[in-house]
Amino acid sequence: MIRSELISNLADKHPQLTASDVELAVKSIIDSIANQLGKGCRVEIRGFGSFSVRTRPPRLGRNPKTGEEVKVPKKAALNFRAGNALKEKVNADR
Repeated sequence: MIRSELISNLADKHPQLTASDVELAVKSIIDSIANQLGKGCRVEIRGFGSFSVRTRPPRLGRNPKTGEEVKVPKKAALNFRAGNALKEKVNADR
């Protein structure tokens, strides 16, 4: 499902809201999550899961073409851990 499908589904389920209202709500939620993760905070949505940022340390890598060593800088990696309710829902649907 992509963002536009999510907005369409939510607008269909809640006819009292316009599609533009739903789009604004979805955009606000996603922006809020992204802003908190950008600050290094953890975001938890009960029943769905939690998002966190982990730092990968700098390391030495290799250029596969030449075999030359390359310094790879530290990176921030996004981590998602599904909540129990989401896991149960996914497993029940199979």
